[in-house]
Amino acid sequence: MNVVCTDRLTKQYGHTTALDALDLTIGEGEVFGYLGPNGAGKSTTIALLLGLIRSTSGTASIFGLDVWRDAPAIHRRVAYVPSESDLWPSLTGAEVLEFLGNVHGSVDRVYRDELVERFDLVLDKKIRALSHGNRQKVVLIGALASRPELLLLDEPTTGLDPLMEQVFRACVREARDRGQTVLLSTHVLSEVEAVCDRVAMLRAGRVIETGRLDALRGLAALHVVAQLHSPPPDVSRLAGVNNVVIDGTTIECDVAGSMEPLLRKLAAVGVRHMTTREPSLEELFIARYGELQPASTDER
Repeated sequence: MNVVCTDRLTKQYGHTTALDALDLTIGEGEVFGYLGPNGAGKSTTIALLLGLIRSTSGTASIFGLDVWRDAPAIHRRVAYVPSESDLWPSLTGAEVLEFLGNVHGSVDRVYRDELVERFDLVLDKKIRALSHGNRQKVVLIGALASRPELLLLDEPTTGLDPLMEQVFRACVREARDRGQTVLLSTHVLSEVEAVCDRVAMLRAGRVIETGRLDALRGLAALHVVAQLHSPPPDVSRLAGVNNVVIDGTTIECDVAGSMEPLLRKLAAVGVRHMTTREPSLEELFIARYGELQPASTDER
């Protein structure tokens, strides 16, 4: 069953196309990574899914309901975490959590107390006295404690320290194990690698790749480092071999496709030690985008 479905979803601001004919499906119980540089259109997508803005063309549904027409019914089953939260400065963290639970209409208080401990949140401080990271903890705890069917997370770990990022990732995995669906919009590549089942890669409002992480990694070359017994042979003309660097008897290169031709060449001179590794998502981004930053820094 698909929880989120878009069909050629498009949003234009004047002559600027922020989102261009987006086709996306997210299945029940799936953690879906929505990955792209700042300004790629990630926040626009989430605003459309929440019914906060209206599409220029195309359609989007959540739980089979139209995101614009049926927004109130959808919101009862969804929790949203933005990257920047405008909370009430004169309220304490405890008061904000209580208010958020009342607004949503659903809260698991036992789980909320557990999350407060896990995120090490001090509840009696007023929001104005909290750092950005601690304000982000308040919003994350409020969203997770509502046990929603769908979590929409837009750059949710902004301001969190590495330890709290690990807590967040564990919570996302637990949500998936309970059958909840998660859309994680981020430009933090390690975050996607750690928790996501599938990923869509967005650039300038268009999805350029969608698939499972292992399949997407196959789009980029393996990186090979080999220490040889003798000076390396010339491998620059082998099919799929690029970025060859030689240092004495050590050779580094990237290989797309079959490794067999390279291995035959290296074996002929004797291999002392060789390592290969899959590309990180950052390297995959560079392979697909050519650069990580879009031409425009306008975050839409």
